[in-house]
Amino acid sequence: MDNLVENVATFLDRYASSEVIVFLISLLPVLELRGGLIAAKLFGVPWRVAAPLAALANIALTPFVIIFIERILSRLQRGGPFVKIARFIEMRGRAAGERILAKYPKSLFIGLLLFVAIPLPGTGVWTGGLIAALLGLDLKRGAPPICLGAIGACAAMSALVYAVPEALGY
Repeated sequence: MDNLVENVATFLDRYASSEVIVFLISLLPVLELRGGLIAAKLFGVPWRVAAPLAALANIALTPFVIIFIERILSRLQRGGPFVKIARFIEMRGRAAGERILAKYPKSLFIGLLLFVAIPLPGTGVWTGGLIAALLGLDLKRGAPPICLGAIGACAAMSALVYAVPEALGY
């Protein structure tokens, strides 16, 4: 991931300031705020500037991701080669969401928050938005845990990128 972040940051360095690069990288799928904070460290952006920028970019992305995924699913169900698959995915996701909400109403919120907050590859706002859309959560129910998870991921990544290397003398 470091190489990918470095390549994207080097490319963008010709066109934008370090702070704008942190913001832009934090919007990208796969990289998200993890990549934004790594780029910030590479460019020497202080964590007090980088963390809010990365978190803001990630949080601002949340409603668009949920709506975007819902629109893609509904578009795929209108016609074409993926109609059956899209209907199956939506039907299964909504049924799972209803079962979880009926049995454990708070666990879906906590589960989605923790999923987004844990800074591992494949977790984050983009994937959390996909999960929220597949489970049938609207913005009102899907965005709060995803946004809180993004703040948690930002805190964890800020510590990993800035505090831990400093404490170890790097």
